Amino acid sequence: MDKIRAAITAVGGYVPEYKLTNKKLETMVDTNDEWIKTRTGISERRILNEKGKASSDLAVPAVKEILENKNLDPLDIDCIVVGTVTPDMMFPSTSNIICHKIGAKNAWGFDVSAACCGFLFSLETGVSFIESGKYKKVIVVGVDKMSAIVDYTDRATCIIFGDGAGAVLLEPSTDDTGVQDSILKTDGTGIEFLHMKAGGSLEPASHETVSAKKHFIFQEGKTVFKHAVTGMADVCAEIMQKNNLSSDDIAWLVPHQANLRIIDATANRMGLSKDKVMINIGHYGNTTAATIPLCLWEWQNQLKKGDNIILSAFGGGFTWGAIWLKWSYDA
Repeated sequence: MDKIRAAITAVGGYVPEYKLTNKKLETMVDTNDEWIKTRTGISERRILNEKGKASSDLAVPAVKEILENKNLDPLDIDCIVVGTVTPDMMFPSTSNIICHKIGAKNAWGFDVSAACCGFLFSLETGVSFIESGKYKKVIVVGVDKMSAIVDYTDRATCIIFGDGAGAVLLEPSTDDTGVQDSILKTDGTGIEFLHMKAGGSLEPASHETVSAKKHFIFQEGKTVFKHAVTGMADVCAEIMQKNNLSSDDIAWLVPHQANLRIIDATANRMGLSKDKVMINIGHYGNTTAATIPLCLWEWQNQLKKGDNIILSAFGGGFTWGAIWLKWSYDA
């Protein structure tokens, strides 16, 4: 029996309307436009600044776009897997909330916490469900409302992050397209360099943790940058070598949008010219789990059936990895 492959058959995305520009940040913290662009490649980022709105409110429009484009009833969806580190609440899961908001009453689901690798890890999980033959329609979401955990007095982190959501529909492939291979890794030695210390069972919320700003993201930039450059570049080279792929075989690299210099280093290691690399960090910033699906959403009209695409990310923990897939449809 031929192996069942999981193919991406639709993409959806959503970003908030409000733009937090570098010029605006200059009025909030000691920084400037040139300094930010030189070190990150970011000019602006989108922020969900409406009161009472959460990550699920970013994800729902992205999922609904998929349902509308594929003419699907929400009741047709089997499972929704959500990669996020900014869930609406500790529980229930953001997946549970999304299912309720869109009317996916026949679906089950859960959240995956893997920082900037949230979408990759969630996608691998969704692929396994399809490959098992048990499920036919799985939606994978990458979403983060990073503005909820960013300290806008910390110029090291507030310049980097934005809010957004991207989603893909996975279905069984009818040909040789779909996800071909993956290499995913995790190494807990990176915990001290990129984390949010309080809010979990180790340090539950208290007056002391709030006063000490322990509910904001912390990043030791130089160390994270060093590991990210090596991790993303190495794993992309590894998956290419493992599958006898040359740079000529690759149509697109879809890298996590953490830093333009990290993206450039990864592309160079793969031998790819810049016109084969999806880059939207300039106008969205780092949306954590949402960066990769947002790239697919923006570039989907340029994708052709059979295109070899490599997705790659590096995130807190540390977590990192790469997934090789063959695109399944023409726009």
